[in-house]
Amino acid sequence: MTPADLSMTVLRAVRRAVDENALRAPVPARVRVERTRPGGRGDYASAVALQLAGPAALSAREVAEILRERVAGAPGIGRVEITGPGFLNFTLDASADAYGALLSRVREQGLRYGHGDALTGDPLRFSHAHEVRAAVTADAVGRLVRAQGARVHIGCDGAPDPDWARLGVTVDAGEPFATETEIRPVPAGATAGELLRRLGPDATRWGLLRPAGHDRAPLGDDLIVQGEANALFLVRYAHSRVHALTHGAALLGFASAPGRAPTGTGADALLALLADHPAALLAAARHRAPDRIARHLEAVARALLDFHDAVSPLPVGDEKPSAAHRSRLALAEAAGTVLAGGLSLLGISAPRHL
Repeated sequence: MTPADLSMTVLRAVRRAVDENALRAPVPARVRVERTRPGGRGDYASAVALQLAGPAALSAREVAEILRERVAGAPGIGRVEITGPGFLNFTLDASADAYGALLSRVREQGLRYGHGDALTGDPLRFSHAHEVRAAVTADAVGRLVRAQGARVHIGCDGAPDPDWARLGVTVDAGEPFATETEIRPVPAGATAGELLRRLGPDATRWGLLRPAGHDRAPLGDDLIVQGEANALFLVRYAHSRVHALTHGAALLGFASAPGRAPTGTGADALLALLADHPAALLAAARHRAPDRIARHLEAVARALLDFHDAVSPLPVGDEKPSAAHRSRLALAEAAGTVLAGGLSLLGISAPRHL
């Protein structure tokens, strides 16, 4: 990773923090990184947190923590530390293949890639109204915070609707924990039974979770249209396309291998999104916002399909399987894993065939 690459990586982290309302400050035109001075930590350092602290009305260390969450794990970065009043210190990945390390991590962790222990500690209690969108949102929030190590109790204002079980929703019995957070999205305006009859469980959950909780949930029949305009179809199609590529490669006698990282042609954008996945899961859990994961999955799906259309992971025409094809396939398979894992946390199935 070059200093310019590192600067762009940190700048993307700033933009993301601002987009997620974790940081309220103007996004700088560029982020300056410098070689660490003798006796310092890491390979490079940046004072961007000190620069943003005033406009953000936070301490520089608080800003640095927000940015560290969004930079850690990016391809080419081995470790991110905070020193002094809020300097970010970066140790670059010493291996020649940070790309391979990222893909290996996705492959090893599978659907649990991005899960962590950041919320381990005090148990969490959520309650929700006796309404289908509140019930599904509370369930998804519970899945997200559990994936970050939290213990969770979810209660309801009233007896559960029997149809909620068909949506994967359960209400915990027993004594609740002391601290309570209410989950109160804009109501759906329909019952679980009505939505299930018209849309089925997966489209119902996506339709309820994709909009932010303060927005109305559009629940029209377009949620079951098999077309690119339907974001749920796009995400699940991209996932199923990866399985088709893996099957096609097996028929041609080769399998994926990270090799050298594909560059350009959409690969960089896709790699950045895969590296951002752990931070996206953690932010969604902390903000109790499953809609963030839905949008992240849409971005991954579009980047994957753009990459696929630009450079096929399978040989075309007279081409023979090569190291480039194996590397492209490895990247596509990692994206498929992220899509399946994210859908699972939303309580939505990821079929191999559509």
